[in-house]
Amino acid sequence: MASGIFAVLDDIAILMDDVAVMSKVAAKKTAGILGDDLAVNAEKASGFVSSREIPVLWAITKGSFLNKLIILPVAFLLSAFLPWSITVILLVGGIYLGYEGAEKLYEFFVPHKHAKEEIKEALTEDEILALEKERVKSAIVTDFILSIEIVIIALGTVVGEPLVSQILVVSIIAVVATVGVYGIVALIVRMDELGYKLIERSKKEKSFSRTIGHILVKALPIVIKSLSVIGTIALILVAGGIFVHNIDYFHHFLPALPSIVVEFIVGLVVGLVSLVIVQSFSKVRKAVKQKA
Repeated sequence: MASGIFAVLDDIAILMDDVAVMSKVAAKKTAGILGDDLAVNAEKASGFVSSREIPVLWAITKGSFLNKLIILPVAFLLSAFLPWSITVILLVGGIYLGYEGAEKLYEFFVPHKHAKEEIKEALTEDEILALEKERVKSAIVTDFILSIEIVIIALGTVVGEPLVSQILVVSIIAVVATVGVYGIVALIVRMDELGYKLIERSKKEKSFSRTIGHILVKALPIVIKSLSVIGTIALILVAGGIFVHNIDYFHHFLPALPSIVVEFIVGLVVGLVSLVIVQSFSKVRKAVKQKA
């Protein structure tokens, strides 16, 4: 009886050791997309009132965990029974990410009149909450697409392994991705609060803690603006990467250029084309409504 228990424990230990090794490999494979995920989500989670930053970030984090709970079982089933559908889902997600990145570029170079009007007008509490919910929803949708990419890449590193190993490895990567990314995002968006606390607790005018506090406070706006740019570039790169890695034509597109440049070009073209289609459809729909 005792020998049987020890045999089971030994099998579990071997399994966990294998899972640890495979998880390291999967983490290395997904490191690039995790960096993009961090840049995109940090940009989306910033810009809120100080008192609402943590509640908003927590709402996005819960949405991210829910995304993983939906994606993981579906990914395992599709990988087993409809492997071709994984590529289709990735490409659809790539189009959305490219569109979102192109839309941000369009809004930067072609400012909208209504955007300026909204800034001038004082928003009511209900309007602020509605805007907050909209941004949280947008962040969760983007996280859903990036999560699909992370899960699929992690799943690709354990193809051929036992089902239990696949589930454990991919689940570990999914949890680490969520906790790691949003933990770092929380640190970024609370930089100024930490800076103010260091300044308040410092008794000396030229103390080290006060200097660090002033640096953190002054650095936050720069970091936020940088993340906005990095997040937009990351969206386009992820979109381009999806097409380059899943469509053979794009994989061999402009072979003389570095892969990151090719991915950016492909992602930008995909985003601009989808943006033109969406805006054209929107104009046609408005024209039809006006006639009606």
